[in-house]
Amino acid sequence: MKKIFFAIAVVISIASLAQRPLTTPPSGGNKKAAVSERIGITDVTIHYDRPAVKGREGKIWGQLVPIGFSDQGFGSSKAAPWRAGANESTTIEFSNDVTIEGKELKAGKYGFYIAYDPNESILIFSKNNTNWGTFYYDDKEDALRVKIKPVATDKSVEWLKYEFTNQTANAATVNLIWEKLCFPFKVEVDLNKTQVESFRKELRTDMGFFWLGWQTAAQWCADHNTNLEEALLWADTATNPNVLGNKNFTTLSTKAAVLGKLGRMDEARAIMQQAVPLGSMLEIHQYARFLLQLKKTKEALQVFQTNFDKNPNQFTTLFGLARGYSGVGDYKKALEFAEKALPLADGINKSNVERSIALLKEGKDINQ
Repeated sequence: MKKIFFAIAVVISIASLAQRPLTTPPSGGNKKAAVSERIGITDVTIHYDRPAVKGREGKIWGQLVPIGFSDQGFGSSKAAPWRAGANESTTIEFSNDVTIEGKELKAGKYGFYIAYDPNESILIFSKNNTNWGTFYYDDKEDALRVKIKPVATDKSVEWLKYEFTNQTANAATVNLIWEKLCFPFKVEVDLNKTQVESFRKELRTDMGFFWLGWQTAAQWCADHNTNLEEALLWADTATNPNVLGNKNFTTLSTKAAVLGKLGRMDEARAIMQQAVPLGSMLEIHQYARFLLQLKKTKEALQVFQTNFDKNPNQFTTLFGLARGYSGVGDYKKALEFAEKALPLADGINKSNVERSIALLKEGKDINQ
């Protein structure tokens, strides 16, 4: 009897496995595709099936793809939009909150549909991202609707495609392009907000057990002039050896940068006085050049001199003093150090020093 039951179980198992379909290309000769772009730290990912024009030029829009909402004769929806692709529903996923054409949309994965109209099409982001097509579309599941105007293209695109254009640090345009029509919509992110929120989360993980994470977060905020009060706390952590910090040129200069953005210049200068002796030759040199860019020429010369005292007779420190003296208008002294730097220069550096020597002989600043 046990053998009979075992045999029946095997037959049932084989029968159930037999119902699993083999892997084959998508129906209708359409292609499966995915495209993704990172905007700031926000990933935008689109999965879709690509239908082809197949000789139907002039018969796509308003015919194959109906105007507005339609009854497809199957499923529960009597007013369904186009699936913005073929076969399965197109999906679009955002890893962080975004705005679509200026309207807010929460992070998540959405079914993406279009109610086509040549003058004003409706883009639909549905909370239901598992439908096959739009046969069971329900407008109660809409998370967002926006209106855009389709744009005619110069040449026909055979296979429907999505692509990203007009990329900036915090935005990009998503384009659905097929035949001779493009549906563009702008996706924007609040870069400062999403980045700071990401820092807060990551600093509570293993990445928060070393000073570099705290310093990186604080420096980013200083560079973008945002979240400065919290950035100062992060900089304090990065420089505090009693917790997990380390007082080095990088952490101290970051704290000084945050203090500077907060307008606390005296404190920033005092911190940098601690930082400079701890820096490498190149770190000190770059800081001095930064001061030159800020037109703080006397401070820059002092830093160049400190670097030379610490690393004498190096090309970098010799030419640094040439820049420093040139910055305060002492071209004779600058020329002296530039000529000392020349024998130690090679390649691009040699050409740069030779050009600088020529300028100094003419009484011109080499830092312009």
